[in-house]
Amino acid sequence: MRILVLDDDAGLRRTVSLLLEDEGHEVATAADGEEGLHKATEVQPDLILTDVRMPGLDGLGFLDRYQEEGGGARVIVMTAYGNSDLAIEAIRKGAWDYIDKPFTPDSLLLRIRIAEESSRKDIEIHRLRRQVRVEKRHGGIIASSAGMTRALELAERVAQHPTTALVTGESGTGKELIARLIHEVSGRAGAFVPVNCGAIPENLLESELFGHVKGSFTGATADRTGLFEEADGGTLFLDEVGELPQSLQVKLLRALQEGEIRRVGESKPRQVDVRIVAATARDLEAEVQSGGFRSDLYYRINVVRIHLPPLRHRTDEIPQLAKHFLASYNEAMAMELQGFESAALKCMAGYGWPGNVRELENVVERAMVLADGETIDVEDLPEIVRDPDSTIRISSDNLSSDELSVKKRTAELERHLIARALEVTEGNRTRAAELLDLSYRALLYKIRDYGLG
Repeated sequence: MRILVLDDDAGLRRTVSLLLEDEGHEVATAADGEEGLHKATEVQPDLILTDVRMPGLDGLGFLDRYQEEGGGARVIVMTAYGNSDLAIEAIRKGAWDYIDKPFTPDSLLLRIRIAEESSRKDIEIHRLRRQVRVEKRHGGIIASSAGMTRALELAERVAQHPTTALVTGESGTGKELIARLIHEVSGRAGAFVPVNCGAIPENLLESELFGHVKGSFTGATADRTGLFEEADGGTLFLDEVGELPQSLQVKLLRALQEGEIRRVGESKPRQVDVRIVAATARDLEAEVQSGGFRSDLYYRINVVRIHLPPLRHRTDEIPQLAKHFLASYNEAMAMELQGFESAALKCMAGYGWPGNVRELENVVERAMVLADGETIDVEDLPEIVRDPDSTIRISSDNLSSDELSVKKRTAELERHLIARALEVTEGNRTRAAELLDLSYRALLYKIRDYGLG
């Protein structure tokens, strides 16, 4: 994620930059609002952190100007501890959130992850609204293969009851789409609240799920509602549930069995009415056998299992999906591409798609940007799709002059290695990170950036 940091304190800018860069983000900085506006135009950030009090154009002035100029990034303002009036004014002017100074690294990173997840959800919702045309009664999800048809029919049947469902399948097969379908068909009045259990640090995950009360830990400056309460009356989607630490597995089991949760630092339980849909790309049965996942929780969430087959087992759907994404991005990017050459469709059908439907969507979008004609042909596709058995060629004899970018070739190699590691480990990201010599957190960011998860 691209993040712009505005503060007149050079030491703070450097400290925050190092912290965020260690988390895999691209960071730009500015010392005041005027410089911030220039940098925002230059780098097009996904998120902006701005101090309120700065010389010249201050944080609130920057927020006004940035929004007037059509800026769309979420803005988190940094205010001095206890200065709630400025924080409220910033929120009123359109800031997404605020954080009190001085703040801990964990509290800052948590807000950024929540902003990132919220942004991802907004993008996903927007994409789903374009994608789902209600072509079939299965929520408009494109499915012609026997495996996907069975999965959708089972999802519809499960949705009629409050039963907990476990959606399994490789990364990118559409597990969240199925969860959203279950929620929509169920008719529950509350919200659909998704959370990736593997994307939040273990020491903050309990607070994120169950909430906390003021003073319960360092940085807890106010009561906070957890995701269970946000989903009260609706559906909570626990993606990558296999990544939950043992300590939280016990508390999740209690929430499922008793219908109650307890905020961190609070002694009195709260009743919640939440429908749980869990999902995983991992083999939970093997995790139970190895002691990594509690058997009682496994049997509680695995009341009904809905398995989504990988795209390589549904090759007959690739033309439908590709044409659907083409139509969606034609509208989103104001383009008028007419379709795919038969050779390009044949090439896509022969590729293994380790990133499944999400990878296919990214490939279609990339091909549309690079296409010279009115249709997408083989040469518009990435090399890994054109020639799945190829390795990244480094000999100058094999590369044209426009293929000599070290950054581009390194990214292609990195993506290929990550996809292969996920394939070898059957989607187990912890094992894949070990094979790749990456931290688990770094792998999550790269999976997202390369469209593999």
